[in-house]
Amino acid sequence: MLHINNTMAYDEQLANRVRVALEDVANVEEKKMFRGITFMVNDKMCICISNDRLMCRIGDLKQQEMVELPGVSEVVMRGKVMKDFVFVSLDNIRHQKDFDNWINLCLDFNSEAKSSKKPKKN
Repeated sequence: MLHINNTMAYDEQLANRVRVALEDVANVEEKKMFRGITFMVNDKMCICISNDRLMCRIGDLKQQEMVELPGVSEVVMRGKVMKDFVFVSLDNIRHQKDFDNWINLCLDFNSEAKSSKKPKKN
């Protein structure tokens, strides 16, 4: 009997779109986290793909503005809203212009974002 696992960790096509969008960006690293894949830029979480949606780190002010849009929601983990992050549905990024806009929002905030990486001790 064939068992099909319908639980997809992340959308590989979406991950490839993000890879292409970030190919000219310096200091990009991929890490498996949040049941998907996270794209770190300058050692900071920038964009994640979980299931079939983007998790975008866009900052608190943009988060408050963007959650008003259809298909955009707060990221809630362990009962708490994650500051700076929103989930974006596939419907909001079908067109390349919209996809690019979300990528740019993430990259723009990345320069302000705090790194969770702990500095190395000498």
